[in-house]
Amino acid sequence: MQLSIIIITWNSEKHIRNCLNSIIQNAGELHPEIIMVDNNSLDQTIKIVKEQYPQVNFIRNKYNLRYAQANNQGIENSQGEYLLLLNPDTEVFENSLTAMIQFMEENPQAGALGPQLLNPDGTVQPSCREFPTYATLLWEFSGLSKLFPKSKIFGHWRMGYFDFNQTREVDQPMGSCLLLRRKALNDVGVFDRNFPMFFNDVDLCYRIKKAGWRIHFFPYAHIMHHKGASTRQVKSRMIWRSHLAFYKFFRKYKTGMLNHLIQYLLLVLLVLFACPRMILKK
Repeated sequence: MQLSIIIITWNSEKHIRNCLNSIIQNAGELHPEIIMVDNNSLDQTIKIVKEQYPQVNFIRNKYNLRYAQANNQGIENSQGEYLLLLNPDTEVFENSLTAMIQFMEENPQAGALGPQLLNPDGTVQPSCREFPTYATLLWEFSGLSKLFPKSKIFGHWRMGYFDFNQTREVDQPMGSCLLLRRKALNDVGVFDRNFPMFFNDVDLCYRIKKAGWRIHFFPYAHIMHHKGASTRQVKSRMIWRSHLAFYKFFRKYKTGMLNHLIQYLLLVLLVLFACPRMILKK
């Protein structure tokens, strides 16, 4: 089997029909394996999929195991040479899946590929970032990243300078739609469960690049994305977890006494930075 598509759902009834219909209608000759892992949805998600989409391989968790562990379940139960991690709040455009697979076939050193994401109004959604550094947090805390979003220094992490109409190597495409080569996953392993919700895609891409694989952005495949459909349901909690993930990432890859001292200071700053955002839910 060439392609497995893995979708993690949690209270996704609003979008899951459009997502699955777009795959079925636009998969072409690929005939992908579709695996849905549900993290204990309490709405009609499970009922919709079981009754209307018998072709979907369905895994139901009794508890919300979060994004990383649920994706690992899907990966472990998949058979495809390529694995597409796809959010339930996305819709696949015609020929996009075929174009992504063709790119990977023509570029054997590509371990991962991100397509062009579009907002519901058709505008391009920024979907690539550089790997974060300590300077990243300095520019974020100081507000310089927002004042100079297109700067390659102050805006490097969010890549405000990036032209999303060109194919190029990148550090980390957004995990909302990420095509992975199974051989690359075999080299680096699956998602790190220490990043249950945020930075798991950053961590995975970091390991893929460290192992010598290339990661590309590919603007000739289009996916529409209703950004944050799941996380908006628990906004304050997600803000805190996203900030904490920064600390965990640096803790994992920057070791030594000096780094640990810097990281404790960063943790204090992250808490101070997160609190007003949690209150304002921004």
